[in-house]
Amino acid sequence: MSRSTTMLPRDGDTGEAQTANGSRASLAVAMLGFAVVTLDTQVVNVALPDISTDLGGSLSGLQWVVTGYTLMFSALLLFAGTFADRIGARRAYQIGMLIFVVASAGCGFAPSLGWLVAARIVQGIGAALVTPTSLALIRAAYHEPAARARAIAYWAMGGSIAAAAGPVLGGALTQLDWRWIFFLNLPVGAVAVLVLRRAADSPRTVTPFDATGQIAAVLALGGLTFAVIEGGEFGYASPRILTAFGVALVASAVFLTAQVRGRHPMVPLDLFRSRAVSISLAVGFINMAGFYGVVFLQSLYFQQQRGASPLVTGLLFLPMTGLVAAFNPLAARIAARFGRAATIIGGQLVMVTGLLGLVLLPGDAPIWLVAAVMVPVGVGGSFTVPPTTALILDSVTPQRAGTASGVFNTFRQLGGSLGVAGFGAVVAAQADFRIGLQISLTATAVLILLTAAASLLLRGACT
Repeated sequence: MSRSTTMLPRDGDTGEAQTANGSRASLAVAMLGFAVVTLDTQVVNVALPDISTDLGGSLSGLQWVVTGYTLMFSALLLFAGTFADRIGARRAYQIGMLIFVVASAGCGFAPSLGWLVAARIVQGIGAALVTPTSLALIRAAYHEPAARARAIAYWAMGGSIAAAAGPVLGGALTQLDWRWIFFLNLPVGAVAVLVLRRAADSPRTVTPFDATGQIAAVLALGGLTFAVIEGGEFGYASPRILTAFGVALVASAVFLTAQVRGRHPMVPLDLFRSRAVSISLAVGFINMAGFYGVVFLQSLYFQQQRGASPLVTGLLFLPMTGLVAAFNPLAARIAARFGRAATIIGGQLVMVTGLLGLVLLPGDAPIWLVAAVMVPVGVGGSFTVPPTTALILDSVTPQRAGTASGVFNTFRQLGGSLGVAGFGAVVAAQADFRIGLQISLTATAVLILLTAAASLLLRGACT
């Protein structure tokens, strides 16, 4: 046999190598997409005081910088899954990432706060398309359950690291210029689109789309968020706020009607007949509202009330966010040892401990102590979310796992949006920032105690 012949791979080897390369490309693209989308939910909070100084605007304007992104993210998650099924995950991911990158550039070059908020809303649309399609790319590339589970674990790890790094990276970049927190997305998005060419695509299916339900959902969530955020400035009895509440109410009624009578509902309402599903959705909503609300207000507290720099503020968040990433894998083992219900309840009680600890701290407490007391807020969530997610998936048939997961993540992101809106509205209504912060934290602690009490009903539903 000649030397040139021995150097040639066999056809089967070539096919296997190409498949392996395509799988790695799919995983890399999925991790990049989920990481950058997750990063942008956290990185902007530390930059808010500098954004306010540069572009002006009130507290409500800063709320929209955060909420505009998460609102569209949550409102379009279910649509994004259907969209990916219709045109293929690779094409849907590409469209979503291009929207995200262009909107990020718009954020970075924003000449006014209104422009920045508009660009953040468009960013949220791109993020909503990227998130479910990143998982669909993994599903298409990894056919063996064990390999797919490992890939999903890497995907989740990328998001956890991005969430932990967000405040620190945001603080470091803001030291240079807050606009760099958005320009950072441009090279990451460019790399993702280039690598996407080698990723495997998902099969396309003709999936019906609930246009009435989707439009009604956006109007309902947008109207409610506007009323909550702007009500503190214009008064909750003002005509524009009452109109916004009216739009939210009518749109909610249209949405519910579409889900009951429509042929292809976005959210099958019979999901809520399951006690486990209903309680899990409430837990996910309230816990995310508390977490996002704490990050939003504590970022302002450290910088505006305690005089910390953006970088120091980011470092103060690192114990809380870093331990979230560290403890997420541990939650599965704790749930296997003590049961999901006990883990879910325990996680919520730990979070309540942190919230009430922040309420009771004296105003002149060292900022390192404030950062330490914030740790249970993050750790409690890290022990609550994984077993709650598993419970949701185990409470429905395999055919409805995708829908149930989409609904759960929508509730979580919506909780984050309304948490920022609600916390900010309470603070805006008070003459003293600290009083508003204490009221918000106390109210959230009470709500989490209620969901923890409701979680006692899960003891017979899960182990």
